[in-house]
Amino acid sequence: MDEYLKYLKYDPIKPLLESKNETLTFFARRDLLDEKGLDVKDLWEAPEAVKILKRQREDGSWKYPGKLKDVYRDQKGYDQLETFRHIGFLIEKHGFNKNHPSIKKAAEYLFSFQTNSGDFRGIYGTQYTTIYSPMISELLIKAGYEDDIRVVKSLDWLLQMRQDDGGWAIPLRTVNAKFLDVVHDKEAIEPDRTKPFSHLITGCALRALSAHPGYQKMPETRLAGKLLMSRFFKRDKYPDRSAVSFWTGFSYPYWFTDLLTSLDSLSKIGFSRDDPQIGTALNWFSNHQSNDGTWIKLKLLRGQDKQQYLWITLQISRVFKRYYN
Repeated sequence: MDEYLKYLKYDPIKPLLESKNETLTFFARRDLLDEKGLDVKDLWEAPEAVKILKRQREDGSWKYPGKLKDVYRDQKGYDQLETFRHIGFLIEKHGFNKNHPSIKKAAEYLFSFQTNSGDFRGIYGTQYTTIYSPMISELLIKAGYEDDIRVVKSLDWLLQMRQDDGGWAIPLRTVNAKFLDVVHDKEAIEPDRTKPFSHLITGCALRALSAHPGYQKMPETRLAGKLLMSRFFKRDKYPDRSAVSFWTGFSYPYWFTDLLTSLDSLSKIGFSRDDPQIGTALNWFSNHQSNDGTWIKLKLLRGQDKQQYLWITLQISRVFKRYYN
């Protein structure tokens, strides 16, 4: 028996193998049972993946399907967001990488929004997106672009955007600016670096840094990890998703910062289950496991996938295995 299973009340692997979902069973066999000889390309023609690919446009993007909901994000901003969302499904749920032409096209589309500074801009108009920029970088790294100079540039920009305390915030929030007042300004607002970090933004930044082998063990990354841990189960310092309840609301593919995204990043950075805050978070998941082995009763925030709870179960199991094996 794998060591991590001793720290869970029930075996989570059985319901994953019995899910009748070929992608879930593939990742359970590969990542939890350590089966060899499995080829991720076998997942690239799954019906769900094909359905997503059919909607990709010639320029590599996906068009946002609804009406524009606000005036600070134009159509291009929404399409950038929609493209980020769709490659998340392809990369995280179907194992797509840069060897697939659709990912290559989508990556080039997203790189077209990269500024000379290195960040991906447009989702917040002319303003810095210290939340979306690293999440885009994270997916590109997972797709195999970790050595691409453009990704490296995005991570270097991210490190330059830290607050004085070593974490991150949305710059316009640190000066109490309102989105609608500044998104069409010619220049991006620089942060007031004396203001405290936001754990929402710091958690997203760490996802990119922890995904990259050259950045995950840097002192700056580790410092930010300590800051993130110090905020578990507390309110954020800024109004965006500030409630404590957001720590225990989950989605997969990941969206914003929660307890699972944080544990995932911190395990890659090198933090141990012996760290008190991590031990508390792992115990929280252990105590909330259902007797069928899944985490079906957790609060899910995004998506219509009826098997979303099984994806969350897979990801929690991966994280436990990393901490305990």
